[in-house]
Amino acid sequence: MVYEFRYLAPRTAAELAAVLDGHKEDGKLLAGGTDLIPGIRNGVMKPKVVIDLKKYSGADRLSYGADGLSIGPAVTINDILRCKEARERYPVLCDCAHELASHQIRNRATVAGNVVNASPCSDMAPALLCLGAKATIRSATGERVVPFSQFFAGVKKTVLAPGEFVSCIMVPAEAAGARGRYLKLKRIAGHDLGIVGVLMTRRDGELRFAVSSAAPTPVLVDSVTEKDSADEAVRKVLAAVSPISDVRGTKEYREHMIGVYARRLFTEVE
Repeated sequence: MVYEFRYLAPRTAAELAAVLDGHKEDGKLLAGGTDLIPGIRNGVMKPKVVIDLKKYSGADRLSYGADGLSIGPAVTINDILRCKEARERYPVLCDCAHELASHQIRNRATVAGNVVNASPCSDMAPALLCLGAKATIRSATGERVVPFSQFFAGVKKTVLAPGEFVSCIMVPAEAAGARGRYLKLKRIAGHDLGIVGVLMTRRDGELRFAVSSAAPTPVLVDSVTEKDSADEAVRKVLAAVSPISDVRGTKEYREHMIGVYARRLFTEVE
């Protein structure tokens, strides 16, 4: 489909915020473009202005420091997988990243874009939830910080207001070393959207589960303790989700597999 729009590429974060503020109603941000470009091509999205955030200095910065792992809005999924600090300190982040689509898509798709898209089946959301990550949200009027446990507001909805963008994702230093595993059920062997995805982390006696494709948003479950039995852990996880039936699977099948995965992770992640 042929569709005309203006393309803008701000060179600083402040300029990006100002441009976005001027196009709250008719502009769309371009990061990796793995959702935006198909949406435009298919006529689902018709922005008058496409604002490229990759061009400003620091947008692709990925660094580890005293506060933790700092992820800029243009950092791709494969950037995470290539990052030594991410692999060594946050292996579950890389576990989730590896399950996202294909290598070619991971070269384009960004971590920030994956969560801002707010799909219930987001692959990066479970890791960010379990690791206690926070998003720095910027606009022309300032910044605010929101934990990912409060970031998702519904299907394809976040707490981002018009004119705001995620300028940084911070995975805290205290979450480094968390052990865990991500189990993702797909219709085919290979690259596919998840029917369900379950991540569990364990660190210093604290257990966390995160579940995707089982509610209007990715779900964090932090009520499971080491004193719980496997049955009780499964019960708590299932009580926190509300899967539906769709073309990829029935509600009952999703509930069953969430239980299977939660039990497996509870007994195998040490």
